[in-house]
Amino acid sequence: MRYLKTQDNRSTMPEVNLVPMMDVIMTILTFFIIVAMTLTGIQSIDLSLPVVQDPESKEAENLPEPLIYELNRSQQIILDGKPVSEQEAAQVIQQYLQQNPKGAVLLKADQRLTYQKVVQVLTKLQNVGGDRVSLAIEPN
Repeated sequence: MRYLKTQDNRSTMPEVNLVPMMDVIMTILTFFIIVAMTLTGIQSIDLSLPVVQDPESKEAENLPEPLIYELNRSQQIILDGKPVSEQEAAQVIQQYLQQNPKGAVLLKADQRLTYQKVVQVLTKLQNVGGDRVSLAIEPN
């Protein structure tokens, strides 16, 4: 009979106290809530978006036609439909920008050219024309 009594004592399940575990979970949850609230306040950025000009506005009418600097697949420079050398192109761009203070130079590169080549040409153009040089894109 003694054997049966000891077996009964072993078969009882130990009690698990869940209160300390719930305290730890609530502490961790509170920490993450506070961190999330502080991070959302940091991410706000004050910026002003550019204003889109109406193409029919008076300012748009006063702008001269941009000078289009084309670069074809064989890396040949074409200005106004005529092939030119780099030196001639630089002279034409300088003359254009002097005659048209509000004018711009657009680089229209062939789609199959490497990005590195396009950036090199764009950098050369910016050395000549400054901030009035941009890359022309075509919508799909």
